[in-house]
Amino acid sequence: MTAQPDGQLAYTLDREHVFHSWSAQATLDPLVVTTAHGCEVETADGSRYLDFSSQLVNTNIGHQHPRVVAAIVEQAQVLTTVAPSHAVLPRGLAAEKILSHAPASFSKVFFTNAGADANENAIRMARQVTGRDKVLSFYRSYHGNTGAAVVATGDWRRIPNEFARGHVHFFGPYLYRSEFWASTPEQESERALRHLERVIQSEGPASIAAILIETIVGTGGILVPPPGYLAGVRALADRYDLVLILDEVMAGFGRTGRWFAFDAHDVVPDLITFAKGVNSGYVPAGGVVISERIASAFDDRVFPGGLTYSGHPLAMASIVATIEAMEDERIVENAARIGAEVIAPGLAELAVRHPMIGDVRGVGVFWALELVSDREASTPVSAATMGAVKRELMARELLPFLADNRIHVVPPCIVTDDEVARALAIYDAALTAVESAT
Repeated sequence: MTAQPDGQLAYTLDREHVFHSWSAQATLDPLVVTTAHGCEVETADGSRYLDFSSQLVNTNIGHQHPRVVAAIVEQAQVLTTVAPSHAVLPRGLAAEKILSHAPASFSKVFFTNAGADANENAIRMARQVTGRDKVLSFYRSYHGNTGAAVVATGDWRRIPNEFARGHVHFFGPYLYRSEFWASTPEQESERALRHLERVIQSEGPASIAAILIETIVGTGGILVPPPGYLAGVRALADRYDLVLILDEVMAGFGRTGRWFAFDAHDVVPDLITFAKGVNSGYVPAGGVVISERIASAFDDRVFPGGLTYSGHPLAMASIVATIEAMEDERIVENAARIGAEVIAPGLAELAVRHPMIGDVRGVGVFWALELVSDREASTPVSAATMGAVKRELMARELLPFLADNRIHVVPPCIVTDDEVARALAIYDAALTAVESAT
């Protein structure tokens, strides 16, 4: 491959004029991406990276899937935009497709532009239906960068942004770093549920509208809930008459080897939020899947919310094409198989060889390697060490997703056995290089 002549122009314009999220602007050195196909990303200097970040864990169907690209082009030739108050076929078909993979108790979809405003509107629905204010969410969580969503977020990003009211945080299960002195998954589940119930009781159930949690915590660590935990949360929501919102923005639409991550946990929420994987981010889209109980509350009552681009035709066409392609090509099944048969044993083998790997966890194509400087004490590696890990991975042309002291192993759901083998070899070589230098 040869370098692209406009690569330097793209870089110069970016550094001169583009303000990046979650960043100190002066230190940025962005990769210049020119195109991408399947599980690979090509850059202006002629490099081709294996994308094991799925960008922001959203390109579930891979890059430039021809059926999705064609659907967007076809829709653009017919109707590029329309007000959300009008009925258009692609919006109805997209809602029908999403509902076909949701539990039978769900009847409507409210479309948004992304995951953050999906969570905003789910919170609004819960507050309107219950007449209460408070929303309970994990400390280890990320729900988006808008008013209520960022305050529902538990990590550091909420702290400079705490302008929304009525948010309370609690600790979810995380056995590797248990807040509850647990030594087994069963203990972690039982004690985390007891902690949540005490928070509900202490805050006053009559003041709480909803519990909002990621089915599997994503950016906060790929934290798969232990057996019984989500069913226990559902039971607490029922006991205290609270709305249960499950955030499937990152975990949904194939990422865990299921259409929705909660399908593996014997639980049905009241509201489901989604985005990212529903169309792999080809056109911005998200939404709230609404149970009949919640939807019917607005039959004769105005829902006080709306978005100019709700159900945008191009986004809707991309959703329909994505879901149809995932069904026809058995992409969700591929994610389940490759996670169980290839990624899980491969990462376990890496952990045997590398003392830096303290914990391996995940499901489907949704995994984390937690890196430590001392296995016995579970001491997280330093930011400098993570910087070295990133450099070694990038030097071997693997595009990683790193968060805190973790490597998130999150390829597209279409990833092949050979591509996983290639990535495992790169992780192995990169960790060997970093361990040898320390």
